[in-house]
Amino acid sequence: MTNSIHPKLEPILQNIEKVIVGKRQVAELSLVALLAKGHVLLEDVPGVGKTTLVKSMAKSINATYKRIQFTPDLLPTDVTGVSVFNMKTGEFQFHPGPIMGNIVLADEINRTSPKTQSALLEAMEEHAVTVDGVTRQIIEPFFVMATQNPIEYEGTYALPEAQLDRFLLKLSIGYPDFADEMAILQNTSRETILEQLTAVLSTSDIVDLQALVNDVLVDDTIRHYIVNIVQQTRTNSKVDLGASPRATIALMRAAQAYAFLRNRHYVIPDDVQLLAPFVLAHRIILKTEAIHQHLSAEEIVNQIIRSTPIPIDKVAT
Repeated sequence: MTNSIHPKLEPILQNIEKVIVGKRQVAELSLVALLAKGHVLLEDVPGVGKTTLVKSMAKSINATYKRIQFTPDLLPTDVTGVSVFNMKTGEFQFHPGPIMGNIVLADEINRTSPKTQSALLEAMEEHAVTVDGVTRQIIEPFFVMATQNPIEYEGTYALPEAQLDRFLLKLSIGYPDFADEMAILQNTSRETILEQLTAVLSTSDIVDLQALVNDVLVDDTIRHYIVNIVQQTRTNSKVDLGASPRATIALMRAAQAYAFLRNRHYVIPDDVQLLAPFVLAHRIILKTEAIHQHLSAEEIVNQIIRSTPIPIDKVAT
């Protein structure tokens, strides 16, 4: 059994660590979402490095990077693109929106209207946009990291549960600890370092690796373990709405990607335990009494994990 990082993926993490200090797990999990063809919802306060994280990922794989700043007046066509009539040719020409990139930062997604949110989330789900009845595929790989501020609620539009379900993982970078913040002060030129980052893989390499993730073995005992955990979110006395079958699939896909990242061709229970809070917590709704007890969805998921029998660890050969 190995816990080392896949040799093709370690250089990406090293690139990210050059500009994001002390946040290895967030970098790894972001890469897991990319490998699993999923997307990330990053809920965090301003100034902790969200933009830097996404930019460093894009530069590391020589990907097209786009940023969308969501505001209340943003229209769906500002995201997807629009067809404009060309007087010279007498035809409509499609002008692609910023969603037509490999790696997209959707900043402050909860500051825009539900209609515009839906345009983004539809593109995330379908990996395509439809404008004037014409569907256009987004070039792979396609990865969206959407951010929202957990503190400010005035002038925001909370994402409905059905839309939260579209995100593979919900992450938080968090504040750096004392030592890491000291290191940040000693190296205030991270923007320069970011600009100097060089690609260590190509986008076609990532597409190839995504295909290999599908071949990671998930034993029936692991599948049973995943289903057992997800079903308990639906029967837990503190949960009002449990995770959907889409969450079951997401947890398995994420576990496959994490096993691949860890240079393994099979999933183990530890992978499921690590990822379950990041995959499931944003997909469940707690009952009012649980909220009044100051319980969080992450705590409930962790309680479920602790109470679920761990399958015998079958090591594939």
